[in-house]
Amino acid sequence: WFVASIVGLAGAPREEVVAWIGRPVPATLLLLLVAAGFHHSQLGLQVVIEDYVHGEGRKLALLAIVKGATVLLGALTALSVLRLALAG
Repeated sequence: WFVASIVGLAGAPREEVVAWIGRPVPATLLLLLVAAGFHHSQLGLQVVIEDYVHGEGRKLALLAIVKGATVLLGALTALSVLRLALAG
């Protein structure tokens, strides 16, 4: 869905892209994609940290940093999508 939509919007003016994001179905699917993408990223980094970082203190600190960063970046991305969706 996302790739096909982006290919279809390639070269479109900003107003057309904002209008597309402003429709309920694309906005909802885009928010779900953002959530799934950041969750998947956090899980992947967690596995790498658990496998390759030694020392419980460092491991827990890195896991907390990764979790916090993904939650923060995911929230900022979702806010950006919502702002575009409400502007469209």
